[in-house]
Amino acid sequence: MSDARDADSSKPATPRDAHDGPIVRVESKIGAIPADNWDACAVPALDARNPFLSHTFLAALEEAGCVSAETGWLPQHMVLAESPADDAPILGVMPCYLKSHSQGEYIFDHGWADAFERAGGRYYPKLLSAVPFTPVTGRRFLVGDEDPQVRETREDMLLAGAVQLCEKHGVSSFHANFVTEDEWQRMGAAGLLRRVDQQFHWQDDGYGDFDGFLDALASRKRKAIRKERRQALENDLEVRWITGSDLREEHWDAFYNFYMDTGARKWGRPYLNRDFFSLLGERMAKDVLLMLTFRDDRAVAGALNIIGGDTLYGRYWGCNEHHPCLHFELCYYQAIDYALAHGLTTVEAGAQGEHKLARGYVPKPTYSLHHLPNASFRRAVEEYLEGERDYVAQTIEILGQHTPFRKDETT
Repeated sequence: MSDARDADSSKPATPRDAHDGPIVRVESKIGAIPADNWDACAVPALDARNPFLSHTFLAALEEAGCVSAETGWLPQHMVLAESPADDAPILGVMPCYLKSHSQGEYIFDHGWADAFERAGGRYYPKLLSAVPFTPVTGRRFLVGDEDPQVRETREDMLLAGAVQLCEKHGVSSFHANFVTEDEWQRMGAAGLLRRVDQQFHWQDDGYGDFDGFLDALASRKRKAIRKERRQALENDLEVRWITGSDLREEHWDAFYNFYMDTGARKWGRPYLNRDFFSLLGERMAKDVLLMLTFRDDRAVAGALNIIGGDTLYGRYWGCNEHHPCLHFELCYYQAIDYALAHGLTTVEAGAQGEHKLARGYVPKPTYSLHHLPNASFRRAVEEYLEGERDYVAQTIEILGQHTPFRKDETT
């Protein structure tokens, strides 16, 4: 296959024949899958609500043009149907994309691609199950609220469909990024390679409010955070929480300027366009928390968060004025304030950043799965991953010994 956009979509990944029974088909637009059917699989009652897996969020990415063949994200969504009939009930789904690069994934395999191509292979396109541009853990093999054995059977069928799609198009590999630990364990036992990385998350331990959180910290760390919070809001700065029906296009205009500035500095070409943020505000306003910092009623900085069932997800930040510690205030401390005020137990502040440790965010593992059909390539990556897993485990253990929390009563 010469390019990701050459994929023959809306075709079954498993053979369609005269026999009744479940079948996996591929859809090149999430709009071809009824939203109610997708969400029944992706956001079932048994899980805390994850807005990133919703039909609405994924459709907004496609409709705005952020996710397309032209951007290197050709949708190839897996649909497990009860039978080959066009109107057959949907039993499971999996967000999938043929990727012509490795940008916007936050699980870094550029070294793998380089090694594979130096050996004479073609790494791209590859097949990826993920939420584009979103380093947030969540299920990828999406089956609704069913008996565990039924769920596992259907998850296995989705995996088999992905593997067959790789074979059909001759792509180098299949990857599932930011999977749950359960998926990582079970699919790893089924033969997929397992990778580990780490992020920093804040978790409520019954603090009640921000002062209660500070009371759990060592005295020196407590004083440092209070100082940072004072410094951040000097110069008559005011932070406003904007969500739901209060969100307006003028807020998105301000935030988009911040986002573009940060994106241009960090990764060259920002992944999201202005239309996406309008769709987000129009269709998911109750799930959006936009924190804007104002000076004299003019927005000077902003942070975008998404509100989940039990988690606040920090996504993007930017500013057009420099103020000491404002990044820490807006992205970390205000997020904790909001979580405590609204009964959320976790704040995920995005990928990377050991500076989060001193602010009460502790290291947590993240997981990914990888199917590499080439035997010699698989052996080399498997050996690498064994060492990488040990390194990440040691890093998490060491970082865990340097959290700001009190270790005894005299600290």
